[in-house]
Amino acid sequence: MSEQLKQLIAMTERITMSEGRTPTSVPFLSVVRRSRDTLRCPGVLTTSFCLILQGAKKFYLGQDIFHYGAGDYLASLIDIPASGQVVGATEQSPYMGLRIDFTTQEIASVVMEAEILMEPKEKNSSTGAFIGKSDADLLDIFNRLLRLTDKPNEVRYLSELLKKEMIFNLLSGDYRHLFLQKVLFDQRADGVGKAIQWIQENYTRSFTVEELAKSCNMSTSGLHHKFKAITTMGPLQYQKQLRLQEARRLMLSGPVGATMAAMTVGYESPSQFNREYRRLFGQPPMQDMKMMRKSSSLWGFEDS
Repeated sequence: MSEQLKQLIAMTERITMSEGRTPTSVPFLSVVRRSRDTLRCPGVLTTSFCLILQGAKKFYLGQDIFHYGAGDYLASLIDIPASGQVVGATEQSPYMGLRIDFTTQEIASVVMEAEILMEPKEKNSSTGAFIGKSDADLLDIFNRLLRLTDKPNEVRYLSELLKKEMIFNLLSGDYRHLFLQKVLFDQRADGVGKAIQWIQENYTRSFTVEELAKSCNMSTSGLHHKFKAITTMGPLQYQKQLRLQEARRLMLSGPVGATMAAMTVGYESPSQFNREYRRLFGQPPMQDMKMMRKSSSLWGFEDS
């Protein structure tokens, strides 16, 4: 393990020793700690950048399984259904990580302000989430971010500058072609980026792929192919997973039953909702809720 990672671990432990995800005084920075393995947990990976300081995780995206550890990061440029789990964590050697939340608009802003040329390495679109490896400059930015947590009068202003520096670092490094996927954040233009944004904002509404493709000035086959390349699933499956994840969140966060949750996210048939919920999460809604509440400390995908 590098000295930079050891320093970051020591600074993180001074901030918190709590389990799970803990926000810091830096508005977009969280500390994640797990002292035991977590179960594989389906969820929606939101737009974020998650650096592992210690330990390891598995990340499941479509049919692919990614293993990553200390010094590696998971970046997501869109909200994408996936699943993950902490592996090999113990009380003596817990999993530790840092999470940065950002928006694709912030990436686009840095691209414009720094006049970065949009010239991706690959012509074909890559998935909206990927694993990368940190360098010394990136770890130094995290070091300065953590030091700001002790400076309440400076943290809000200076942290935003460091966030821009971090994005610039990522747009200039070895993985720049993955961060420079114009299709993912140019959502006002026609194309798959617009389709992804529309589904995120209207996941409770019914639609056909043909209708969606026409509204984005794309062919049906072209939209389906590009959409699957980025999200690992088709538009209707993407909508279904967003619906089911939101229904699960509603039931976990308050006294909302399965039927009400199903109707809220756009289902007309409770039996269809129960079938699809069981297919994704492994058991019916109410059984899943009991297990989730009983073993909440074992589910850790939401903190990445």
